[in-house]
Amino acid sequence: MRVLSGLMFFPRGGSAHVARALARHLPAHGWDVTLLSGSTSGHGDARRFYAGAGDVHAVDFAAGDAPLHPSYEDRPGAPDPIFASLDQATFERHVGAWARALQRAGAAEHDVLHLHHLTPLNEAAELVAPDVPTVGHLHGTELLMLEEIARGAPASWRHADEWAERLRRWAQECERLVVLTRGHVQRAADLLDVEPERCVVAPNGFDPDELDRRPVDRVAHWRRVLHEDPRGWAPGQPEGSVRASRREAARVAKSVVLLYVGRFTAVKRVPLMVKAFTHASSRFRTPASLVLLGGHPGEWEGEHPVETIRRCRAKHVHLAGWHGHDELSDFLNASDALVLASVREQFGAVVVEGMACGLPPIAVDRHGPAEVVMDGHTGWLVEPDDAGALADAMVQAVDREDERRRRGANAYAMARERWSWPALSGRLAEVFDEVAGLEGVRMAGFGAAG
Repeated sequence: MRVLSGLMFFPRGGSAHVARALARHLPAHGWDVTLLSGSTSGHGDARRFYAGAGDVHAVDFAAGDAPLHPSYEDRPGAPDPIFASLDQATFERHVGAWARALQRAGAAEHDVLHLHHLTPLNEAAELVAPDVPTVGHLHGTELLMLEEIARGAPASWRHADEWAERLRRWAQECERLVVLTRGHVQRAADLLDVEPERCVVAPNGFDPDELDRRPVDRVAHWRRVLHEDPRGWAPGQPEGSVRASRREAARVAKSVVLLYVGRFTAVKRVPLMVKAFTHASSRFRTPASLVLLGGHPGEWEGEHPVETIRRCRAKHVHLAGWHGHDELSDFLNASDALVLASVREQFGAVVVEGMACGLPPIAVDRHGPAEVVMDGHTGWLVEPDDAGALADAMVQAVDREDERRRRGANAYAMARERWSWPALSGRLAEVFDEVAGLEGVRMAGFGAAG
């Protein structure tokens, strides 16, 4: 059986990691994968990111294969404007480009289309492969945009109602909708006007072959990534413009390391995290460091972490820059706890990845992390935007080594029990099996919810 996994976005977020992991594990369950993805140069190169994960078809934005994808986030000055601001003509250009891409990838010859998010790729699929059943995979950001529209879209979102209607129609045309958590089921059903029974809960996961507890030379690791080959960057400066001294890197290796992994977007609350760490620092009885891993080069919203560090006069906060996923295991195993202050994290795959390496997470008691982290058992949960509570949790994680290790051990066991990709991909393969057999039923008029 053959499934085409389609993503309009170039690889920089969680959905790309999900698509890659599934492409690697689905063949063991009888499904060969064709990957169709947006692509850009550098860190967003789909050919490089998905190498070894099936038959990869890259849609190169720089080469003119398609216009640069829009976004579900409204970020001033960003090259990818929010979907809700795009007019009919622009929408049609996206559909036409992705229809051609689907044709080149042989979409009509596949048994199932697995389309990530709800985008013009769905519209193009209806044109190119109308008889192939579709499974939609919601990653949560599309729901956030719909919720904002329902509350009253900003004036700049001139075409919000048109896009809301499109997303609902695309969802209704899917045989199944994959959602990340139980809490997403009714939310998706209400926002997209679909039956809850059509939603399948399939959380993100981790690859146990890539992520596990293992020894890492902490001194060598932190010296390399922070001093010898730095990738941290300041506003308007290239990668490597932020470098720790050799002495500072050595201090990190000997301290309790709190690790953040992610982009520098507003919802991640990176400045709040730096502020909380600064407040906690005066209370630490044990040397501690905060390392920020990520920040897609040149992309940030609000105050850049470098500016926050300067404003708060923060000490022992370091920027490691953007690294490939294949390096994540080393970073996690060279750290002691994970911190994620994001207030709208729809799942929080990095939380599970940290737990898979025995790191207890400190996260916000909302959305995905609230369903992943068991406060007091596998990690710490705090209220959103509460710098004081976040600082308190940091102090506990740093100074209470026995408690940190206990929660980390529980996190490790739970991650392996619930969020291993081999098992999760098997569940999704069952959905594909079912949907492929439902095509005749759908044509007879029974629909996918039954």
